[in-house]
Amino acid sequence: MSHDWKNVQITPSATILEALEVINREALQIALVINEDHHLIGVVTDGDIRRALLRNLSLTDSIATVMNTNPTVAQIGTHRKQLIDLMESKGILAVPLVDDGKLVGLESLQNVANKNRYLNPVFIMAGGFGTRLRPLTDNCPKPMLKVGDKPILETVINSFIKSGFSNFYISTHYMPEVIKQYFGDGSKLGVKISYVYEETPLGTGGALGLLPDDMVRGLPLIMINGDVLTNVDFQRLLSYHIESDADATMCVREYDFQIPYGVIEGDGSRITSMVEKPIHRFFVNAGIYVVSPRVLSSVNKNQKIDMPTLLEMHMVERQKVLMFPILEYWLDIGRMEDFNRAQLDIHTLGMN
Repeated sequence: MSHDWKNVQITPSATILEALEVINREALQIALVINEDHHLIGVVTDGDIRRALLRNLSLTDSIATVMNTNPTVAQIGTHRKQLIDLMESKGILAVPLVDDGKLVGLESLQNVANKNRYLNPVFIMAGGFGTRLRPLTDNCPKPMLKVGDKPILETVINSFIKSGFSNFYISTHYMPEVIKQYFGDGSKLGVKISYVYEETPLGTGGALGLLPDDMVRGLPLIMINGDVLTNVDFQRLLSYHIESDADATMCVREYDFQIPYGVIEGDGSRITSMVEKPIHRFFVNAGIYVVSPRVLSSVNKNQKIDMPTLLEMHMVERQKVLMFPILEYWLDIGRMEDFNRAQLDIHTLGMN
């Protein structure tokens, strides 16, 4: 990936798909929309595109329908510290540089602050029994089953390490000693790994109440099921959460279901419409969350609660529970066919 800001310039006639390709291809995580005079007229981030898809816009729609027409900018020559303060105060990763409205550059937080590490805790759920993968899980917890040449859990951890995260907590219940013996304190991976143990299963949300008091508490926490294989950009996910001022952000995956028959609607005995084998689309829970401190602190020690129930409570309070649609590869390794598919996919993803 390159870091040349000129490679992320697009025109307002570009499609959402073209902007997404630019963002994914380059390392700057932004597309800059300019007019024929090279004046900046808008910016587009990965989060803007995901929010557009949640509004049922198409990838072929014009980028002008989703771009931010009033972006945060800085004048060329702005001091490095001022740029850092500006980006941190706005919760953004990059700021365009302008000279009398004309785009002349782009500075990223990583470049000016040399930031490539996140203090945010990463909490991995690894306590399940994996009953649908028996007999493979009779003597091995599911997250420790090998996909390629590494356990699933190691691939999950490595994907976070590549994104700059180094502070891990693993929730265990079934055969915890296998996980602890393999990873230890995380030093062999160059990170810190701590463990929490559920004496009885507390649900996906209840495990949050077991996190130690000395954990960093003032930052959003990323939570993921230990059997999820994905190449989601966790830096983008965290940025999306912060930019949106969310209490919690749930990653969701689009799921299509086709009814194999013609569907008939009627009014009494009169047919009002006929649709042949319609396709219904839903967003389903992908097992990845970002949780803000206020949500984390609402879970008591040894409280049994699932994440959907916990998030519903906070939806009622502040209406700040959001969705982050996953466009990247994602696979929940819950069934034997999923496990077999993962063995094929891992070699093409470059994750092992």
